[in-house]
Amino acid sequence: MTATDANRDRGRGRATDTDTDTDTDTDTVTPTAISTPARRGTPPTGVFLAVIALCTAVTAANIYLAAPLLDLIARDLGVAPSAAGWIASVAQLGYAAGLLLFAPLGDTADRRRLVGALSAAAGVALVVAGLAPGLPALGAAVFAAGAATVVPQLLVPLVAERAPAERRGRHLGVVVAGLFAGVVAARVLGGLAGQAYGWRAVFLGAAGLTALIGLATAALLPAETRPRTKSDPPAVLKGVARVPRVLAASAEVRSACLRQGGMYGAWSALWTALALLLTGPGYGMSTGAAGLFGLFGLTASAMGPLSGGLVDRFGVTRVVGAAYVLAASSVPLFWLGGSRIWALCVAAVLLHAGLMTGQVANQTRALTATSSPAAANTAYIVAAFVGGAAASALAAPAYGHWGWGGVCAVAACWLVLGWLGAARRPGLTPRTGRAA
Repeated sequence: MTATDANRDRGRGRATDTDTDTDTDTDTVTPTAISTPARRGTPPTGVFLAVIALCTAVTAANIYLAAPLLDLIARDLGVAPSAAGWIASVAQLGYAAGLLLFAPLGDTADRRRLVGALSAAAGVALVVAGLAPGLPALGAAVFAAGAATVVPQLLVPLVAERAPAERRGRHLGVVVAGLFAGVVAARVLGGLAGQAYGWRAVFLGAAGLTALIGLATAALLPAETRPRTKSDPPAVLKGVARVPRVLAASAEVRSACLRQGGMYGAWSALWTALALLLTGPGYGMSTGAAGLFGLFGLTASAMGPLSGGLVDRFGVTRVVGAAYVLAASSVPLFWLGGSRIWALCVAAVLLHAGLMTGQVANQTRALTATSSPAAANTAYIVAAFVGGAAASALAAPAYGHWGWGGVCAVAACWLVLGWLGAARRPGLTPRTGRAA
């Protein structure tokens, strides 16, 4: 074993209930056959994390661009706001599809080239979205942009590989904080820019920013050495096939998927319909003013590094439980916020804090529970976004039929399903083996 291999194994940190999946095909690439990024010639750790966090923020924002613009899109295209609500769900479904196809390649492909190619593709799709003549064309372009916007989930496993075991949670927290900063920017800046320049300008501006930052990040990524693999079956199909094997082999990965799917679904339902509530007759806000409500998402960004430290200190299970308590506490306050703005503000803080805390803890669990971190991360994020897309798809009709109370009921159901679906006996925390 070379020194690089030894450093990789110490940095990656195998879980006590590691993935037992083995593939005996001659063209299978095992983790021990992949060299970690060379540290020589790469930016210092702080700069490296900052660049990845920025790229994560810019690309993740694309998934949520449509949400604060639904009212503007509906008016411009001549449809009801509730009829345009599915555009937000399509973006999340596209992201889930892209994760399933592209994210597993992080275990075998050169991530530098992959990040560059996907960033350029996302930029092109966003340009098409900005020029779309109607909802069907807009939906197709948003789906394609979402599918190409999987760059953050190629970078997160890279950070996990490079981080020292005792600081892995903190490093992941910084990157996930960047992701949620992008969510805030999409809602706040997207709403304000849409109010001033129109929704099409928002998509076109996002296209340029995505291509610029994505290609710059790709140029700064460390070079990787990947062994050659046979082209039959194609690498993308091999990556997709690895995902169900990882899920079947690891109870920790399954638990992380279900818990975050429930959490993200609740958040997505509430946050997708919130723009309809704030711009509706009850509050009568403009699109720009409603977008400013996204500033409460800064709670999530602030909780990122803190959540990582809590995971390192107390273990995953306790932190996930605390996250669910925060999220569950927010639902009755959201319901009360249908007529009281102060309740909406408090609920938004609690929900974002719970979502971020659960995200860092559950993603740490998934990444450290298997020897195929890219495949595990793919399963985890796909589960989260499928849960979010399904809840978003129900939120708009629930709002149309039962008002804001119907949306809150959808969120509550997702939290219950996520918690009960992943109920399991207390185990050992990844890496340390300490009781969680």
